[in-house]
Amino acid sequence: MSPRNVIIIGSGPAGLTAALYTARGNLKPLVIEGLEAGGQLMLTTLVENWPGHRDGIMGPELMAEMRAQAERFGADIIRGHVTSVDLLARPHVVKTADAEYSARSIIIATGASARLLGLASERALIGHGVSTCATCDGYFFRGKSIAVVGGGDSAMEEAIFLTRFASHVTVVHRRDTLRASKIMQDKAFANPKISFEWNAEVDEIRDTGKGEVTSMVLRDLLSGERKEIAVEGVFVAIGHTPNTKLFVGQIETDASGYIVTQSGSRTSVPGVFACGDVQDHVYRQAITAAGSGCMAAIDAEKYLDGLPQHMGQATLEDRAVG
Repeated sequence: MSPRNVIIIGSGPAGLTAALYTARGNLKPLVIEGLEAGGQLMLTTLVENWPGHRDGIMGPELMAEMRAQAERFGADIIRGHVTSVDLLARPHVVKTADAEYSARSIIIATGASARLLGLASERALIGHGVSTCATCDGYFFRGKSIAVVGGGDSAMEEAIFLTRFASHVTVVHRRDTLRASKIMQDKAFANPKISFEWNAEVDEIRDTGKGEVTSMVLRDLLSGERKEIAVEGVFVAIGHTPNTKLFVGQIETDASGYIVTQSGSRTSVPGVFACGDVQDHVYRQAITAAGSGCMAAIDAEKYLDGLPQHMGQATLEDRAVG
């Protein structure tokens, strides 16, 4: 089978936007969805900050629309999980459990996974009072008492941001001192809406029976005592892990494992591009992921147009046959 012009690994906002743009460019992209098809928005209820939907749109519905739009223009989207890649081969090689594919270019859109506490109640209430993104969901908690779990800069940033909406924010931290930078600590300590539960971890988030957050149970790590605190939302801010295990040793990443990109979406490997949360640890928004997916598609198209013939130049004739 002849190489594809482009294979897109991942199907969140970044991957599907890249699919839409490369499909409209007549590159006939192949999208391999991955284990979590649709990305983190599949765990989100109402998305109110996506432009053009003034009344909001449900996360799964938005992803279904993006998928259908990409398919309408000729994107080939398959269910599957990539098990290995060879980015240094020419053409690049992508393997799933069922098949092997080759491509002249690759767009990596595998995203990042929010680190969770590992509680069954936490997973059950994601999108129903439990969140991993204050910027995304803070607006829903106006006048409510909420908790932020974590002690780093991200946790303090989220706690401070959430005081714009919440009546009170309780920060839960496993130690008796924060890991956050001094300036972030000072801002959090000075905010009258923020209080701290030290040397504590969340044992349970209630109430799964009601399908909403009503309280959390904390366990004191020194005494072992448990206590219940009434909250209507829990924000988990203990970090993210970029989904880059597939690419270790083949592509440049930073100290945290995020793919390093230059001049848009270009990676250290010619013909390989990255977009979305797999290379963005700052913004982590659906709209910025989609924007970077557009950039990756345009970068890939320009790369293919510039390839010498023996490397498989994507001429108009090539595109016509995919």
